Amino acid sequence: MASVFVPVLYLVLVIGSLGIFSYFYRKRAAKRQLEPYFPSHVERNQYITLLQQTDPPANETLLKAALLRRAVADVQRILKIREDKPALQLLLQKGSVGDDLWNSLLAAEKEMEAEILEVVAEANTFVEGWGQIIFQTASEMINNEKIRGVIEASAKARAEKEAKYGKQTKKAIAAGPETLPQSPKPSAPLQPASPPLANANGLTPPSAPGADSGNESERTRSPSPSSPKSPSKSSNKKGKKRK
Repeated sequence: MASVFVPVLYLVLVIGSLGIFSYFYRKRAAKRQLEPYFPSHVERNQYITLLQQTDPPANETLLKAALLRRAVADVQRILKIREDKPALQLLLQKGSVGDDLWNSLLAAEKEMEAEILEVVAEANTFVEGWGQIIFQTASEMINNEKIRGVIEASAKARAEKEAKYGKQTKKAIAAGPETLPQSPKPSAPLQPASPPLANANGLTPPSAPGADSGNESERTRSPSPSSPKSPSKSSNKKGKKRK
């Protein structure tokens, strides 16, 4: 009989100890609060403060601007959650981070879903249908702020470079560009004078005026071809005698 009660008693002790441990662990986990993933929502608090202001009441334009800034902050937080969630999930699978950080991210995601619905409802109270485009407007404002930041950063970097290298550039400009020696241009080769070509009818084209004068001088120097001699007087006398 004693051999039967020993394993039963052992099982009772093990199960009881596990139940007591789980009870106190869950009680402690319920008391422990998760650290918020994001800091306090300043833009939401400012909008609620302006909305509750009664003496004097806040202007409607000021309330719209505060609500738009609240939407801009919400869009930034949504983008942050979308960027961090895949990486955090991968780290959680590898065991690099604990469950507390993951649960904090999930709680922030649920909070943002409720925040979006609240902002849409508040925007529709001012203008009907504004809630459908308020987050689109907030996204455009974020993009404009990014572009402005890039432009300001480039202007600042340019000013720093000019302040650092400005003296050297001024000296280089005052010295002027160095003149390089110019290489002589190659002269065109002389082409030999080609003889005049004959036309299709066998006649040569007229030559230049200078060439005509040269030809005339050569003609005067060269002997003229022999022309047929005119009949002399002796031949005429012989003819008369024959008659």
